[in-house]
Amino acid sequence: MSALSRRRVLFGGAAVGAGALLTACTSNNPTENTQVNTNEGNDNAAPGEKVVIGFSAPAADHGWIGAITSNAKAQAGQYSDVELKLTEAGADAATQRAAIATLIAEKPNIIVMLPYDGKELNAAGIQAMQAGIPVVNLDRAFPSAAAYRLQIKGDNYGMGLAAGAYIGAQLKAKGVSSPVIGEIAGIDSLELTQERSQGFTTALAVYGFKVANRRAADFTVNGGQQAATDLLQALPKMDALWNHDDDQGIGVLAAIDQAKRSEFFMVGGAGSKAAIDTITKDDKVLKATVTYSPSMASSAISLARLIAQGKGMSDLVELQVPKEIMLSSETITKENAAQYAKLGF
Repeated sequence: MSALSRRRVLFGGAAVGAGALLTACTSNNPTENTQVNTNEGNDNAAPGEKVVIGFSAPAADHGWIGAITSNAKAQAGQYSDVELKLTEAGADAATQRAAIATLIAEKPNIIVMLPYDGKELNAAGIQAMQAGIPVVNLDRAFPSAAAYRLQIKGDNYGMGLAAGAYIGAQLKAKGVSSPVIGEIAGIDSLELTQERSQGFTTALAVYGFKVANRRAADFTVNGGQQAATDLLQALPKMDALWNHDDDQGIGVLAAIDQAKRSEFFMVGGAGSKAAIDTITKDDKVLKATVTYSPSMASSAISLARLIAQGKGMSDLVELQVPKEIMLSSETITKENAAQYAKLGF
């Protein structure tokens, strides 16, 4: 993917929310862990034609995925003209594919889908589009533009760039010329994981640095702990570590504590409440995290409604919602953690 295509459409949270700032509650309680657009002062929010939105996301095996579904439900609740039809997507691509086929048969006005794997669910997206049901592809990208009407996702490559830039700058400031840098990735088969690693490698190269050892986990606490244990054994000395995901980061920090290692600093990924709290306390190796907010699910519901009603985004001149939207990735440190605390999931 070229740098240009990665950034074809880049909006912050306010623009994606069709003109209103996203506000948030921070908790692991699904009823509180939501970021919604209240739609105040937004003409597009006025009740219109009823819209049935089908929604499908993988089973919530960690906090970020759970927050995706919670945010979608909460945002749908902001509209009197929206009915959200949730489908049980299960924990693998085959189960979600079957659920999407059933959903298509029910003929909702539009489908919002976070696929278990974008490549494996690409055909399901095409099937819905061919049935005349627009698809909002959330987070894990479909490779075919024919599989979606709108693709909204975080900047995975940008996450890697942000993490690498922070680590590079910190090591340069400390005068470390040949650092030992570790990386704990997510699910390696996913394109988003590959993009994060590519961005990280690119940012480090600016400083003449590279990754000494890389291990893949699976976005879970247990997977993070095992990957970190293996990495720490492979690198008896380390200067910096990037962990792609703050949920699996709980396990990564547990492994670091168990190994009694503290000679390096760590950067996380996504911006969980637990990570932001740890950064604020400044009592562990975790010193920063780069954002990948589940607020994108709230935005996806709002934009799905506009697409189904034939409306555009109120802050744009164009008459239709864009084809692709990419959120930015920002770096949270102790200095600005208070600012981002409300966005933690």
